[in-house]
Amino acid sequence: QVELVESGGGLVQAGGSLRLSCTAPGSIFRISTMAWYRQAPGNQRELVASITRIGSINYDDSVKGRFTISRDNAKNTVYLQMNSLKPEDTAVYYCNAVVVLGIRRDYWGQGTQVTVSS
Repeated sequence: QVELVESGGGLVQAGGSLRLSCTAPGSIFRISTMAWYRQAPGNQRELVASITRIGSINYDDSVKGRFTISRDNAKNTVYLQMNSLKPEDTAVYYCNAVVVLGIRRDYWGQGTQVTVSS
């Protein structure tokens, strides 16, 4: 069973910052596209940002200019730096690893709560 371990969530005031971290087993991390998703109550899970093995990055329009995704391949860790947080960023954030070797496999973290107060 593949385990993705997340940390860094919490409560912050609007305009503040948080950094999320997610560590995966090296055998998975080095061949994966890593991503962060979020899910607010009553909403579907949505993609926030993704980064491929070679560093190609994609952001949802709602976080462009405020969030930064990065990966440290030596530490098997992906980060999400979140600045200028808004109340609408409040959600459970999930780390995701996608491996495509003929078929696609998704691995998920347990989720970490981010709450932004107004």
